[in-house]
Amino acid sequence: MSVKEQLDKEKLPRHVAIIMDGNGRWAKKRGNARVFGHKNGVKAVREVTEAGAELGLKYLTLYAFSTENWNRPKNEVDALMSLLVSTIASETKTLMDNNVKLNFIGCKETLPSGVQDKLTACIEKTKDNDGLTLVLALSYSSRWEIIEGVKKVATDAIEGKIDPSQINADLFGQYLETSEMPDPELLIRTSGELRISNFLLWQIAYSELYFCNVLWPDFRKEHFFEAILDYQSRERRFGKISDQVKK
Repeated sequence: MSVKEQLDKEKLPRHVAIIMDGNGRWAKKRGNARVFGHKNGVKAVREVTEAGAELGLKYLTLYAFSTENWNRPKNEVDALMSLLVSTIASETKTLMDNNVKLNFIGCKETLPSGVQDKLTACIEKTKDNDGLTLVLALSYSSRWEIIEGVKKVATDAIEGKIDPSQINADLFGQYLETSEMPDPELLIRTSGELRISNFLLWQIAYSELYFCNVLWPDFRKEHFFEAILDYQSRERRFGKISDQVKK
């Protein structure tokens, strides 16, 4: 029986988030520049997107480029931006074929105009798809997102739109980039690194964390299914004890 066949279709997460790590090391092991790993990581993106669509997941968020990544060598950043433009354009048909809607979180204004244009065009073209929503986190970091949310809350409070005494977690969540989607139940990180790297810090408060040693360019559907199978073996208590959860 395949891993996919072992999955309980009634216990699938609605939202899976992935930190796609290991492109540079994958390329270095082969004696190539880091961008070679990023190029080969596109296949892994296609695999997990198709896998998510096959299972009927509602949201898949991929950490594609952080605000801190702008500090990498200029030639690598330029190559990554060029790759993003070509990949978004070439993968639009795959998204349409799989009924996938594209969405975006991050500071769009900091992206090159070419990336913004392709991103906007693909989001517009796929907006009526009602299957999986693929969310790209580009020029994103959780601290940036939270600070931006705090600024918006403060502005609305000053303008009398909200009562400060009524601010709670639910209200604050409405000011975040992810306000229109549920928090991820499962966060996957590839390459064996055991870090969150400033990704969805608010949203993963109760997410199940899954770390695997596979470098991102080698990540395939089977690895994705294994992560979900592991998730299904866990008891999610949200601060309660086992006896309370089982009632």
